[in-house]
Amino acid sequence: MDSAPYNAPAQLAKAPEIPPQRPSRRFERRVETGTLLLGAAAALATGALLSVSSGAGVLLGTLLAWVNFRWLEQTGRAIVRVAQAQPGAAQPAIPRITWVKFFARYALMVLALYVTVTRSPISAVSVIGGLLTLGAAAMAVALYEVLVEAR
Repeated sequence: MDSAPYNAPAQLAKAPEIPPQRPSRRFERRVETGTLLLGAAAALATGALLSVSSGAGVLLGTLLAWVNFRWLEQTGRAIVRVAQAQPGAAQPAIPRITWVKFFARYALMVLALYVTVTRSPISAVSVIGGLLTLGAAAMAVALYEVLVEAR
C-alpha cells in the first residue's frame, strides 16, 4: 500500500488525457434508413389492409419521426461541437438555429397531430403508429448490430 496521502486533484491532473473521438454515424444512418424503409412498408401494408387514409397517416407519422430524429441528431452534434470548441468557457455559446431545431421538433409534431385530428380525414392513431417506426427501426438496427456485426 502506498504511504503517500491520497490527493484527488493531483491524481486527476496526472491522469493521461483521452483524445476526443468522433462518434460513428453508422448506427444513426442505419436507424434513419430503417425508419424510412420500415415506415414505407408499414404504410403500404396499412393502406392495402385498412384504407388509403390510414396508410397515409402511417407515412406521415414516419416522416415526422424521421425529421424529429434528424433534427435531434443535428442539434446534439452541434452542442457537442460548440462545447469542444470552447473548453474554457463556463457556458458555451450555442447558436440560435440549434435551439430552434431542438424545440421546432416538438412544435412540428404537435402541429401535425393537431391538423390531423381537427381537419384531416387521416386517423390520428395511424399517425402515432407511424411515429413508432423510429423506435422499431432503432430496435431492429440494434439487434442487427449485436447479432450480425459483433461476429
